[in-house]
Amino acid sequence: MPILSIILIVFGLFILISGLFTVKQQTAAIVERFGKFHSIRQSGLHLKIPLVDRISGRLSLKIQQLDVIVETKTKDDVFVRLKVSVQYKVIKDKVEDAFYKLDYPHDQITSYVFDVVRAEVPKMILDDVFLKKDDVAIAVKTELNEAMQNYGYDIIKTLVTDIDPDAQVKEAMNRINAADREKTAAQYEGDAQRILIVEKAKAEAESKRLQGQGIADQRREIARGLEESVDVLNRVGINSQEASALIVVTQHYDTLQAIGSETNSNLILLPNSPQAGSTMLNDMVASFTASNQIGEAMKNQKALKKKND
Repeated sequence: MPILSIILIVFGLFILISGLFTVKQQTAAIVERFGKFHSIRQSGLHLKIPLVDRISGRLSLKIQQLDVIVETKTKDDVFVRLKVSVQYKVIKDKVEDAFYKLDYPHDQITSYVFDVVRAEVPKMILDDVFLKKDDVAIAVKTELNEAMQNYGYDIIKTLVTDIDPDAQVKEAMNRINAADREKTAAQYEGDAQRILIVEKAKAEAESKRLQGQGIADQRREIARGLEESVDVLNRVGINSQEASALIVVTQHYDTLQAIGSETNSNLILLPNSPQAGSTMLNDMVASFTASNQIGEAMKNQKALKKKND
């Protein structure tokens, strides 16, 4: 076989192979013929005319995300930085527009985001920016959709992912929040203390009432007992004055007995004059005499009653 034929065969195979190309999944290839747009090739194996057709570029059909950081001022004169995430993709039927109409789509999207954010945020105070960030995202998406549809791009979603005020403003907001929480805590503590004081006062009042009732009942019973004792003594011929003296002496010795039954107890004797001591001794003797008389009278009464029976 002549060398020329071999060269022609090799050249033909090279030309054939160079005319084959593949396109990946979720990708579109733009084919030009003599420098003019010819066709869009989707994923798979394709054939182009060597030396005539060429692949001028490829575009991804996947959803992409662009993060744009915008610094602007709110209505209450607070500078704030917003991070806006734009999710977009190339429209499958408008790959030609997306490829030829825009050289730098990222710059175009960024410009629209800046324009919308700086038009919307200055209408809000800082607190509203946090509360209505979704409204800002919707406004950005609406504006971008109207503009980018003509360029072959579809805006899937826009998100305001971060709101970052000035450091001094954040510190002030934290102090306000901390002060508000401390105020609330102080109010709860004050309410709790007030409830404790009220309940304690109620308990003390109830305790005093019951204590007073107990003392009154005790004194009532003591008075009733003294009255009964005096009546018994009167029935055996002892007058009220002698009965009272006897009761006092009895209580005196009951007290001495109670003191003596306790260990480590102290008895304090107040100083008095000899005359007072003599008087007290005479009273005690008289009381003992009256007590003996009462005993003898009770024995005689019992004996007489037994004899009559």
